[in-house]
Amino acid sequence: MSILDSKLPQGELAKKWTNHKNSINLVNPANKRNIDVIIIGTGLAGGSAAATLAELGYNVKTFCYQDSPRRAHSIAAQGGINAAKNYQGDGDSTYRLFYDTVKGGDYRSREENVYRLAEVSANIIDQCVAQGVPFAREYGGLLDNRSFGGVLVSRTFYAKGQTGQQLLLGAYAAMNRQINRGKIKSYTRHEMLDVVKIDGKARGIIARDLKTGKIERHSAHAVVIASGGYGNVFFLSTNAMGSNVTAAWKAHKRGAFFANPCYTQIHPTCIPVSGDHQSKLTLMSESLRNDGRIWVPKHIEDVKKIREGKLKPTDLKQEDRDYYLERRYPSFGNLVPRDVASRAAKERCDAGYGVNKTGQAVYLDFASAIQRYGKEAAATQKISNPSEAKIKELGKEVIENKYGNLFQMYEKIVDENPYETPMKIYPAVHYTMGGIWVDYNLQTTVPGLFATGEANFSDHGANRLGASALMQGLADGYFVLPYTIGNYLADDIRTGPIPTDTKEFDEAEKLQVDRLNKLANNNGTKSVDHFHKKLGLIMWNKCGMSRNAKDLESAISEIKELREEFYRDVKVPGDANEMNQELEKAGRVADFLELGELFAKDALHRNESCGGHFREEYQTEEGEAMRDDENFMYVAAWEYKGEPSAAVLHKENLEYENIEVKTRSYK
Repeated sequence: MSILDSKLPQGELAKKWTNHKNSINLVNPANKRNIDVIIIGTGLAGGSAAATLAELGYNVKTFCYQDSPRRAHSIAAQGGINAAKNYQGDGDSTYRLFYDTVKGGDYRSREENVYRLAEVSANIIDQCVAQGVPFAREYGGLLDNRSFGGVLVSRTFYAKGQTGQQLLLGAYAAMNRQINRGKIKSYTRHEMLDVVKIDGKARGIIARDLKTGKIERHSAHAVVIASGGYGNVFFLSTNAMGSNVTAAWKAHKRGAFFANPCYTQIHPTCIPVSGDHQSKLTLMSESLRNDGRIWVPKHIEDVKKIREGKLKPTDLKQEDRDYYLERRYPSFGNLVPRDVASRAAKERCDAGYGVNKTGQAVYLDFASAIQRYGKEAAATQKISNPSEAKIKELGKEVIENKYGNLFQMYEKIVDENPYETPMKIYPAVHYTMGGIWVDYNLQTTVPGLFATGEANFSDHGANRLGASALMQGLADGYFVLPYTIGNYLADDIRTGPIPTDTKEFDEAEKLQVDRLNKLANNNGTKSVDHFHKKLGLIMWNKCGMSRNAKDLESAISEIKELREEFYRDVKVPGDANEMNQELEKAGRVADFLELGELFAKDALHRNESCGGHFREEYQTEEGEAMRDDENFMYVAAWEYKGEPSAAVLHKENLEYENIEVKTRSYK
């Protein structure tokens, strides 16, 4: 074990990033034309980095498995993006955003990274407005804000429930400009299979053309992993079905340490599981918790009647409803952080108060908001003594303007009108705070290999506040990596093009070809999905919203056995040298089967509860998370040693000089 060097700048926190930028090495414009950069993933982190680096003059190659860069999963983000602009005049500031993020992450994130994130957040909004992103605006034309969980201010900029889509289109437009100039070569329907190292440095990748099955070699002076998170290790999650860990995991197997894999976010507002037929779950934006009130019936008899269809939720009087978040956390109410809200919903459902047939759902109710907004609208329109019907009509119009597409989506999936009856929601796997370990420059433990956005571990600690994923992705891509990667590439101005006809490329390609052929020629009896679903059940039941030592130990052995069975009995139809989506899935599930074991190992070693990592043995009498700052205030970074069971732990100790570390309270 070693203590990791995160290369943090010295000096006053508020000046560290500025001083760091002023002191790092630069590459002059003429030399940038001779330097190549590969970027894996074209979501907000990868797309913004590609556009910015190409604009600076670097030669960029982008790779995505989708049929277009604009189909990256960032497009699915709904609720908004945080920035400390204080447009509402409610006391927000760079320090407040920094503080909320560190507190929300349960004091398990790096101070310097989080402050930098808060510092550049305001620039992101200006950049995106300049690109034409249609953020919501107030009546006077100024950009509007709403609040998200874990904060007491309104700092979230949004475009209805389509914020991720609009931001990604802005980054994609910037990318297209560079593609048109020839500065970006876009490789769609390509999957990275391996990182190639030469003399210890990342110098290229092995990729597979998913349309033809052809294996390709691509070289560069640096490689950037921006491939998103690994939530699909649970099979059912809010991620797109194609989202995977392969790029990050292959980087890990080439020497990049993997940090805090057990830190996974369970999102509290998702459409509940409806049966075994589902292949993914649907997120309902956290922004809905601004106006929606979460509750379950107070009395178990009412729960039974609702499940049997004998009672409607709208029939229950206010005194017969348990608004449990408002009851338990009066200061924050329905806007507590995601980990707190998720565990609270699980606790109520485990106690028998779940309101759907499976017993795994709570209500998200907009009746109060419709009434409130309806009365405001009536007053604004000078309607005296409005009828209840008129108030309801006006209130619905306001809600539709704020959340219309989300309500429409819910009704299409569930076949219930959320304007008339409360939504049913339940927590589901969403975002992963863990990822590839990076230093302050976003460089991994492999020189020349960088990681940005959700693919790295850097900014969210043990729990991510809502609307901070888009903020981190764009901060990394637009405003951090373009500076820090130059510091590394300044040593490569005389290197010249990296050849691909070397033994390192030969060996990496052979390794991946042999692996694909082994999977394609494995005459087993069970489908890839069979194994993925079994892995997902183990992960959800034993590494999900709550964990304990006994379950984690059994999860480790069960995943290892499942991995052995997978290689023995998986059936992949088709050939390796053609379009073969089952083969694609097989490679990704093989990586999940290794990651899953490391995930459980990481959760087992961390004998505390913090953020999204909730160990049943470590909780207060009130059921809240109990941290152990004396023994676990560190980043756990794992080094690959051939098998997940052999992974070696390295620590990055966390020090807080600008924030008082204390038990989180949202009461």
